Amino acid sequence: MITPKDTNPALPAAISQAAERHWQRLEEVWSAGLAQLTSTAQQELKTILGLSDYVAAQLCRHPEWINALLSGDLKLLDRKDYGIALQQQLASASTEEAAKAVLRRFRNYQMVRLAWRDWLNYACLESSLLDLSALAEALVIGARDWLYQEMCAQYGTPMDKAGNPQPLLILGMGKLGGRELNFSSDIDLIFTFPEHGETVGGRRSLDNQQFFIRMGQRLVNLLDQISVDGFVFRVDMRLRPYGESGPLVVSFSGLEDYYQEQGRDWERYAMVKARALGPWSHFSDELHALLRPFVYRRYIDFSAIESLRKMKQLIAQEVRRRQLTDNIKLGAGGIREVEFVVQSFQLIRGGREPALRQQSLFGAMDTLYRLGQLEYLAVDELKHSYLLLRRVENLLQAIDDKQTQTLPTQPLDWARLCYGLGMTNEAELRTHIEAAMAKIHRHFKATVGGEEEEEKAEHWTAQLWHAQQEDHGLALLAEQQIDAPVIWPLLSRWRETVNKRSIGPRGRETLDKLMPRLLAELLHQPSPAAAFEPVVKVLEQILTRTTYLELLCENPGARQQLVRLCCASPWIAAQLAKFPMLLDELIDPAHLYDTTSLDDYPSELRQYLLRVPEDDMEQQMEALRQFKLSQQLKIAAADVTGVLPVMQVSDHLTFLAEAIIEQVVMQAWQQVAQRHGVPPYLEGADTGFAVIGYGKLGGIELGYGSDLELVFLYEKQADSASQAHLQEAMTNGERPIEVGHFYLKLAQRILHLFSTRTTSGELYEVDMRLRPSGASGLMVSEIARFGEYQANEAWTWEHQALVRSRFVFGDNSLAGKFSAIRASVLETPRDPLELKIAVREMRHKMREHLLKVSEGEFDLKQSPGGIADIEFIAQYLVLANAHQYPELSIWSDNVRIFGVLAELELLPLMRAQQLTQSYCWLRDENHRLTLQQRPGKLPYHDVAEHAERVLAIYRLVLE
Repeated sequence: MITPKDTNPALPAAISQAAERHWQRLEEVWSAGLAQLTSTAQQELKTILGLSDYVAAQLCRHPEWINALLSGDLKLLDRKDYGIALQQQLASASTEEAAKAVLRRFRNYQMVRLAWRDWLNYACLESSLLDLSALAEALVIGARDWLYQEMCAQYGTPMDKAGNPQPLLILGMGKLGGRELNFSSDIDLIFTFPEHGETVGGRRSLDNQQFFIRMGQRLVNLLDQISVDGFVFRVDMRLRPYGESGPLVVSFSGLEDYYQEQGRDWERYAMVKARALGPWSHFSDELHALLRPFVYRRYIDFSAIESLRKMKQLIAQEVRRRQLTDNIKLGAGGIREVEFVVQSFQLIRGGREPALRQQSLFGAMDTLYRLGQLEYLAVDELKHSYLLLRRVENLLQAIDDKQTQTLPTQPLDWARLCYGLGMTNEAELRTHIEAAMAKIHRHFKATVGGEEEEEKAEHWTAQLWHAQQEDHGLALLAEQQIDAPVIWPLLSRWRETVNKRSIGPRGRETLDKLMPRLLAELLHQPSPAAAFEPVVKVLEQILTRTTYLELLCENPGARQQLVRLCCASPWIAAQLAKFPMLLDELIDPAHLYDTTSLDDYPSELRQYLLRVPEDDMEQQMEALRQFKLSQQLKIAAADVTGVLPVMQVSDHLTFLAEAIIEQVVMQAWQQVAQRHGVPPYLEGADTGFAVIGYGKLGGIELGYGSDLELVFLYEKQADSASQAHLQEAMTNGERPIEVGHFYLKLAQRILHLFSTRTTSGELYEVDMRLRPSGASGLMVSEIARFGEYQANEAWTWEHQALVRSRFVFGDNSLAGKFSAIRASVLETPRDPLELKIAVREMRHKMREHLLKVSEGEFDLKQSPGGIADIEFIAQYLVLANAHQYPELSIWSDNVRIFGVLAELELLPLMRAQQLTQSYCWLRDENHRLTLQQRPGKLPYHDVAEHAERVLAIYRLVLE
């Protein structure tokens, strides 16, 4: 319990005089009660009377409240109990007039209590705002529930067509929705109900909407009408669909239709704080789910900034028109600007970051800091400045229960504010307020801006973009010493393309702002014409998606990265055009080039998937693809700018694929296990399943767009002792199936998750042809059978493939068994001559089938002296020598295999180094050509040195 302070600062003369005036009025109605108070209590009461005319007026009308307040009731009633206490009092109200009286007296008593606490600093501001919001919610819901019972008795209960009762749901908007209501705020509400139907049980049935419109009218009256006891809250219903011209209450479907078809940007902003009031129910869930797509777009949405900018301009015009000065809410750096800063981030990123979808401003600020969107200093300055302004606003309104945000003009009210805030005088308080507003306005300009355009209309690139006459355009380009005859036709063709497309007025307005800024970037490139083509291809794909145009318009860093990466790599340009959501990755250059650490891909992916509901398979699949695309873009960006050498590029692409394989297998496992249970012999988190990577995945050499060569293995039972018992083992779920069939279903599900084409394309193309018996074999093999096949039935080329195989995911026991099988097969003694002939013949077959080059061209992979020849050299030497040198069966990547061969002196050091250097160079060129979207071929003279060196070693080893 909070007790009255033992000492209070001496009251300034102006406050003392006001206190004496109110004291005298109180003596007229409650002299006996005043006489019984202790001197400390009398002093505290005089203080509050001097500070608040509203409290004084209420206590003169209800002096019986004084003892309760002084004896500790300032803190006694918890905000969670408001509703219960009000409900008990409303239970005795038999008429609407009686209910009005109960609501108003309850409100006034609690407001006196809260004002008293605020003036004497018995509670922090956050608690006060929560209490005010909880009080308003309790009063609104108490009035709604009392009225619903009354109206159901009169008209019957509104029902849907299935016979379920329909409630009135009330959306609290603004500060009420955010639980940050100020002392004398009005409340913005929207009324809605779930489904149409009619009332049942009344004298005559009434359409549900008619019932709720009547109820809404009476509810507004219950709360808003001024009586002898004042009012409960001023109610503003103008935020409802169609505003004042729309029906007072609409159904859920009516709300949904309106926001999908006609919802405006300012309504999105308003809806950020919307919250269904009262006890939560499945109807509340349904209502919020219905509104979410309107408020939070699935992509990063920069359209919010321009909308907020326009709203701020309208507010500034209104402030000037009404000649508002000293307004701490609407003025520059006022309360509204803090809300704009935070809510701009919420609207921009809330579609991607569920944690931002919250009504609380304080909570959203903390989340923005946690997500790295706001620096600690920005959060600290915004929060402390906002708290000061809100405290000033609350005390200002608690003087006389007036809805004002304008600083006082009377010395008495300044004295009251200074006393409540612990300031010496008006000058000191003004200094603090001005400093707070300056900090807020600085952050507002940095986030929302709009006071001065980044590009002036007279900038030459704006004139160029709008130039209609060829002579004018050519002259402008010539003045800047830019190749006018080349650039002007490109620009003209692009403008014609734009004019033929239907992009809407907002899209066209945004494009007209973007193009001068983008041209300024493009025309300063070493080759503006080469830069122009790939960039406009990206723009062409996003012309009808205004939010991406706005992203580029608002974000100079994103524009610069777009130009830089498109110039460096047509492959990146094509990825950005095909998947515009990747433009989001360009916003923060530091983040773009900060590639994920090799070991962190699994944890990064798990964190990314936490944003998506676990049971929403479609969103999970889309999230996997988006993660892959965004990480690939980061790797490519680091690649083209030289941050990552080729060996590390392949490492990153491989480790990324492994992280995705892990998640795909686990998701498939959960889906199949949920339906059929799991094999009964498994313990803990074991799956008895393994994924083996072959080819580039096995060799840790993945490139951009590489497919995954996979083989699936499973363990039929835990140990041989239980073999007889488990030969026909069944899974332990509601729909049991044989264990072999279970793993087949698991393999099919994994392939489905990889191959399904969503908005963000296919996850990976999967090649399963290296499984035992190839395309005709089982999709998943029991590991013992896999070992038998490799030992007794596999062809030499399959053993070659095994050299480049590697365990990539699964249980440790299977990892050990696979390694043992692989080592055993690779270490099998072979006839060197037979082996050489078989390997050479396979290489010849590959060339016949796969090598297609013109004269003077070199295919980096298949031409003699290319990548495949190097791989065959490594594979042959491993298969020929591993029986004597088991260390050759350890590695699956060619670079380390050549290193071991050199150490064992099976390959002269010079040749091993030459092969390694040529291999890395050829792969680097292949990556480069992929990023240029060109086939993996070069003129022979560019490759001759490497090709001849490799071919000479190939002949020495294999011919």
